[in-house]
Amino acid sequence: MTQPPTPTADTVRGLVRSLLPDGPADTGGPDVRPAAEGGAGGEYSTWWVGSGYVLRLAPDRGTSARLRRELRLRDLVRPHIDVAVPVGVAHGEWAPGLACALDTRLPGGSAEEHDVSAVGEADLAAFLTGLREVPVRQAGTLGVPRVGPRSLEALRRAAEGAAERLAAADEFDPARLHQLTESATTRLVPQAATAVLVHHDLRGDHLVVSADGRVRGVLDWTHAVVGDPAEDIAGLALAVGSPAAVRAATLAGYAARPCLRGLWLARCDTVVRLAEGLARRDKGPLPLLRDRLRRAWEAILLERVTEPREDGTEEG
Repeated sequence: MTQPPTPTADTVRGLVRSLLPDGPADTGGPDVRPAAEGGAGGEYSTWWVGSGYVLRLAPDRGTSARLRRELRLRDLVRPHIDVAVPVGVAHGEWAPGLACALDTRLPGGSAEEHDVSAVGEADLAAFLTGLREVPVRQAGTLGVPRVGPRSLEALRRAAEGAAERLAAADEFDPARLHQLTESATTRLVPQAATAVLVHHDLRGDHLVVSADGRVRGVLDWTHAVVGDPAEDIAGLALAVGSPAAVRAATLAGYAARPCLRGLWLARCDTVVRLAEGLARRDKGPLPLLRDRLRRAWEAILLERVTEPREDGTEEG
């Protein structure tokens, strides 16, 4: 397979001029610069274009297909959520068969830069509520895949082995995982007919947060699926901390089962990912992986006072 060319500032300027042929005349071309990847394993070559645009270049055909699908999915999602999503300005190919998309840049920082306030948690709650209202059949016609729920028990076992490796490196106390028992993972299996549209990649750098802690936008919808809403609760736990994630999910109408499931998906994932990072099998920067583990393991009141019953109701 032919390797795609490595984008340079000159090639990006030429690409932007071809995408925006009616843009302002500038003999030097638009100001472009690489965007720092805020998260682990950024899959695009991402460039800031001036102060108002962002350009993403897909490195392969699979990512290109997801990028093209995202452009249509954002139009479906936009009327249902109260936070902004980027507006596509132009799209095309930057190399044969490889997609690119030029979007508006949403003003604000990220959840890695700004803490989410109490009002920001309400923004997240409205966002989760809106995702439930997106018609999953319409999402399916756009090519959004339907994905079954992960096995929390399999993830728990993987996390137990990873926790022992972290303990040897003085990074984590494996006893903390004892709270999640095999019987608990059984009780936290999702109930039938709960699949909704799931962003599935709610990293801190995909949440646009203003300086006052409001959540103003959500970026990068290329990994969206129809599936388990607990995955987005888990993503928020990694991005803004477990207490804020569970408060937002509860405010959005989610009961104890999906909240606790999301909590433990996040906790087990962070243990596994940090162990892989220490072994250099995960590309994520170690400080970021440690921050995500810390956020996911912040204590919440719900796990201490509420127990999901077998029939799906809660007791406390």
